[in-house]
Amino acid sequence: MSNPRIVVTGIGASSPLGGTAPESWTALLNGESGARTLEYDWVEEFQLPVTFAAEAKVRPESVLARPVAKRLDPSAQLAMVAAMEAWEDAGSPEIDPDRLGVDFATGIGGLRTLLDGWDVLREKGARRVLPMTVPMLMPNAAAGNLSLHFNARAYARTVASACASSTESIVNAIEHIRAGYADVVIAGGTESVIHPVTIAAFSSMQALSKRNDDPATASRPASIDRDGFVMGEGAAVLILETEEHAKARGAKIYAAVVGGGVTADSYHITANDPEGLGAARAVRLALEMADASVDDVTHINAHATSTPVGDPNEYTALRSVFGARIDDIPVSATKASTGHLLGGTGALEAIFTVLAIQNRVAPPTINLSTQDPEVPFRISGSPIPLGDGPQLAISNSFGFGGHNAVAAFASV
Repeated sequence: MSNPRIVVTGIGASSPLGGTAPESWTALLNGESGARTLEYDWVEEFQLPVTFAAEAKVRPESVLARPVAKRLDPSAQLAMVAAMEAWEDAGSPEIDPDRLGVDFATGIGGLRTLLDGWDVLREKGARRVLPMTVPMLMPNAAAGNLSLHFNARAYARTVASACASSTESIVNAIEHIRAGYADVVIAGGTESVIHPVTIAAFSSMQALSKRNDDPATASRPASIDRDGFVMGEGAAVLILETEEHAKARGAKIYAAVVGGGVTADSYHITANDPEGLGAARAVRLALEMADASVDDVTHINAHATSTPVGDPNEYTALRSVFGARIDDIPVSATKASTGHLLGGTGALEAIFTVLAIQNRVAPPTINLSTQDPEVPFRISGSPIPLGDGPQLAISNSFGFGGHNAVAAFASV
């Protein structure tokens, strides 16, 4: 297996902060929040204990051609919108279809299509269930439709590792390119499961913030008064390719993808390991692949969901890797602005990490009222300059099932 340098040449996102990657980045730097009160009849109908979420700011069906949108679940619609932006941003590479791959992710998949189909079956009968229901609800629908749209024939693979999913898809893309399976890979993730069932279920777990009176300040990573995460929605895509291939076609390069680590806790189906052993090992694997040391890291985009237990556990994991130096590394917890996009969150945070090192600024973490002494990251409500010199940043993602995934990016 060769180890060519892999770079990011295109980015795209449809997030709670904006309909594109640049719009999302600008809103993030400005300290905006994507959390809003939900304007659906079912919120009152089911008397949901949580009445807000961070929906995608621009509805994907307003961007896609109507015949395309009708054949895709909202999760795949968002994936298509983000991928089209990323592909254009990368200069629409001319590539042999057999050398173009798709590594894509989702935590749940086409849940809304599945539940809508069940409602139709109960209310109108079997003959009214749409024939496209299964191709729309299957978890690999986004990857398959991206493969069809971009004529990617090298492979089209799907990761479903809960909230670690799309970071794992990026790590997989590194491995697949280095293994020689493809020269260019469309990597990322998507999620669209803001639905009464998921809100009720996460609420029953006591996982969601219940700040219904002030959604914009509900996600509070590292803050002592945090009370749960905010459900998010969206998709993000990175175009990855070998540096040699990118330079040969004159592509712009955002950053290099230099490492990745994927591990499992084997601790609990929903709770992460309080000692952070699996998370710490994922960070070490990412740095090992990057041939870097802890002293090289200049920025961290933390998983930091704003849950009472998760945030200090992540700090424990990072402290075990970096020692006292963790308190000096600028950390961003961008879920404070975007909410938690579940299977799409890692890819969106990867884009924020890439833009952070390119622009040499760690994005702000909003809603930090009083920092929890058990989570003493170097974190700020204002952007933190990263300074001159080489940049190396990591982005963390941890998910139900004990999944841990970390991606490392370097300046070029």
